[in-house]
Amino acid sequence: MHELFKEFTFDAAHHLGSNVEPGHHYGRVHGHSFTVTVVLRGDPDPKTQWIADLSKFKDVLDKVHFEIDHHYLNDIAGLETPTMESISRWIYQQVKPEFPQLHRVTVRGGTLGEGCTYSETP
Repeated sequence: MHELFKEFTFDAAHHLGSNVEPGHHYGRVHGHSFTVTVVLRGDPDPKTQWIADLSKFKDVLDKVHFEIDHHYLNDIAGLETPTMESISRWIYQQVKPEFPQLHRVTVRGGTLGEGCTYSETP
């Protein structure tokens, strides 16, 4: 079994006011630089020796990147409460239809030293 991954970064603003007490600093609009790792898992095709065509993989991730980079995440359908948990799940849901071999998505919050991984398989 092999794992193939691509990474990208994006910058976006959000607030988490529905998750925190009034006056909490996460309740204010603020921004982050995020790093995303998208991992495909499987055995290479015997003919191509690929798990997936990296060019197609890049095209799908470019579409996801375009939807979230330099945007206010709270305004994106499915990201109304844009925690790292919901961002990683949302990205997974965007990629999975094109790549059934998708294994996991990890979102890291820039210099925060924190992140979250979403996967539908153990």
